Amino acid sequence: MTMAEARQQDWIGRTETRTGCLTADLAGMLAGALGHAAAPVPDLAPGAPMPPLWHWAAFPEFVPLSELGTDGHPRLGGFLPPLPYARRMWAGGRLRFEGGFSIGEELHKRSEILAVDEKQGATGPMVFVRVGHRIEGAAGGLIEEEQDIVYLDIPETFTPPRKLPLPEAPAFDERVAVNEARLFRYSAATYNAHRIHYDLPYAREVEKYPALVVHGPMQASLVMEAGLRHVGGAPRAFRFRGVHPMFADEDMRLIGTRTEDGAVEICTGTPSGHQCLQARLEVA
Repeated sequence: MTMAEARQQDWIGRTETRTGCLTADLAGMLAGALGHAAAPVPDLAPGAPMPPLWHWAAFPEFVPLSELGTDGHPRLGGFLPPLPYARRMWAGGRLRFEGGFSIGEELHKRSEILAVDEKQGATGPMVFVRVGHRIEGAAGGLIEEEQDIVYLDIPETFTPPRKLPLPEAPAFDERVAVNEARLFRYSAATYNAHRIHYDLPYAREVEKYPALVVHGPMQASLVMEAGLRHVGGAPRAFRFRGVHPMFADEDMRLIGTRTEDGAVEICTGTPSGHQCLQARLEVA
């Protein structure tokens, strides 16, 4: 183990606690970012059930502008380790649900760094940071979540991952319009200043993407809503991972397939025919 790797390992076990709330106003902002023709508008009044995964907007990081990195993220070295990589992405996650939360309910979150693993990828070295979150509601609801964050160097040119074909004969296939307004609204609702989602010159010239990047958590929220709408019930477990960046120059497809064990496997895809985010939803 190198000295740098040893220093990274020193961050394992670091914790932080937060108190948050998804207010009715924040819920309205999320609904405006996630709404589409096939999805009914949820009840947004205080006390109404919070749609699953909307807790991601309940704990905004109020970091001063002076503490943001050039990419728009809060600078590393506070809770997350100060890794020497310029690109940061939410790669995927796993969640387990017990009960639910309500709009306006006080939530408590305890986060812990569970692992810091350096790996060699196709484009060079990268580090995966796995963060565990335990979110408890005042009324007894609980979410146990593991979040995978990947750090890597920005390449000189964009080299896309291998494109995976879309499922054949799915149970449902819906289309969601994607544009700059939707990306801006989701960034605003989640207080996410990562510039790849709204600053096209930065996305192209600095991070070398061909277009604005669609948020991974937005895609996960959309497939969660579609899965529950088609299969019914309450979420018991959900996992997702990004397999290809989704860009704002194409609309999004939500494609679901039922499994023999009663779960639903859902992916986001492009009209041109490849997957972007894969997910599996289990319901109670």
